[in-house]
Amino acid sequence: MIGADAIIKCLEAEGVTTVFGYPGVAICPFYNSILESEIRTVLIRTEQNAAHAASGMARMTNRPGVCAVTSGPGATNVITGIATAFADSIPLVCITGQVNSELLGSDVFQEADITGAVESFVKYSYLVKNANDIPRIFKEAFHIANTGRKGPVLIDIPIDIQNGSVSKFKYPEEVFLRTYKPTVKGHAVQIKKVIRELEKAKRPIICAGGGVLLSQAEGELRSFAEQHKVPVVSTMMGIGVMPTDHPLYFGMVGNNGKPCANRAMNESDLLIMVGARVADRAVSQPDLITRDKVLVHIDVDPAEIGKNAGPTIPLVGDAKHIFSDFAKEEFVCCCDEWLQTLEQYRMNMVPRRSPNPDFVDPAAFITRLSERMAENGVYVADVGQNQIWSCGYARVKEGKFLTSGGMGTMGYSIPAAMGAKAAAPDRQVVAVCGDGSFQMSMMELATMRQHDIPVKIVVLKNHYLGMVREYQHYTYKDHYSVVDLSGSPDLEKLAEAYGIPFLRLETMENCDETINEFLRGDRSVLLECLIDPMDLVK
Repeated sequence: MIGADAIIKCLEAEGVTTVFGYPGVAICPFYNSILESEIRTVLIRTEQNAAHAASGMARMTNRPGVCAVTSGPGATNVITGIATAFADSIPLVCITGQVNSELLGSDVFQEADITGAVESFVKYSYLVKNANDIPRIFKEAFHIANTGRKGPVLIDIPIDIQNGSVSKFKYPEEVFLRTYKPTVKGHAVQIKKVIRELEKAKRPIICAGGGVLLSQAEGELRSFAEQHKVPVVSTMMGIGVMPTDHPLYFGMVGNNGKPCANRAMNESDLLIMVGARVADRAVSQPDLITRDKVLVHIDVDPAEIGKNAGPTIPLVGDAKHIFSDFAKEEFVCCCDEWLQTLEQYRMNMVPRRSPNPDFVDPAAFITRLSERMAENGVYVADVGQNQIWSCGYARVKEGKFLTSGGMGTMGYSIPAAMGAKAAAPDRQVVAVCGDGSFQMSMMELATMRQHDIPVKIVVLKNHYLGMVREYQHYTYKDHYSVVDLSGSPDLEKLAEAYGIPFLRLETMENCDETINEFLRGDRSVLLECLIDPMDLVK
């Protein structure tokens, strides 16, 4: 057995079903060996999207997604995808080919110090120096990626190590990492303190972040909130923790969040932040969430607690375990009057839009689209105005809402949707993007076609980089710079070139019929929606 064969054996042992990637000479031994495996290979059209697709798969399966690319530009191209996953704590194992070991440091063709380059964007990285270390390294990599605060791990493997002999293959059953032992169970004393504060609170609220979804704690949090009638808001990455129309859910917080959700969080006397970083997009003024209230911060990563706001009660641990422990406690939380107040806020603090009737209203369109999607449908939002409209107006039922929150990476939606669909072929997957972000990933239409991954794509077309144009509208008084997307392709002809059915919606007049046609059947469809170039996200 050679090193490349050993890598495949490791992936099989971890239950990996799909590898997204792009081959090159330095990773060819790996791709040669994978031909003898049942593992599916998906040829992505650019390496960044290999990591995005692996991310989409990871978020559906709750297991590390896997991508594999070659050395040099292949490895450097994948960095943006790795950084995107790192910012949102998505577990990935990224395999990169490397030049011969004896040539490292001599600036040979397609050599790049990728372990050094990704240092700030990975949980850990390996440069494999001995083929016999491959089983241990892969066992550790999968363990690190999917435990504690999840995230990407990179394994850089020189071509001579891939071709090198493995004397005896044995995949480890356990991992022994002396310095890596993440805390999972919450401290019993801290849990008791939280319960005592809940008993005293008149205006409690839970703010759920992406960590709740990563720990698969949606059911536990929802049951806890329903049992004690505690209202819930979420960060962008926490959308989907509660169904959008749940009576206890009051929407997304943050600069572009629901006014009623922000007011609810600000007026609470007990704020339980769980699985959220308290970062600027969700909490622009951290001092507001510590003023005149008890702040409980629950996170599996102790480094996040107190980083941006000092909690009254810090509680380190996995959200699923902690809410399971909360459920064992008997207490009474009286906040009926608080819920009535929040209902008034919900009804009275509705954003007022004045859409242009000559175009599609993106807010109304997104609501109607998401309402007609399957109960367990997967909605993947890109970055830009389309993301903010999606966060504010999409209705999430029992499905998933995926987007790039921490890094805000344009072009994320199509490859992530492909990864989600590859992981769950029986579920409806819709990617929603703008005409700017679409053009960052439109080459993946070929991947969808080649590998029969039927993703439905909506392009909200306004001929601008809309979010930047809106910023320049407010900040520079309509002095626009480098945001005009003139020269964009004819999407109908583009769809025809890739053999994908095409639909166009120009106003709201035939909206429902067009959406029904768009969602009909399990097939790829490209839907172009013409929106007012001057429309704003509010």
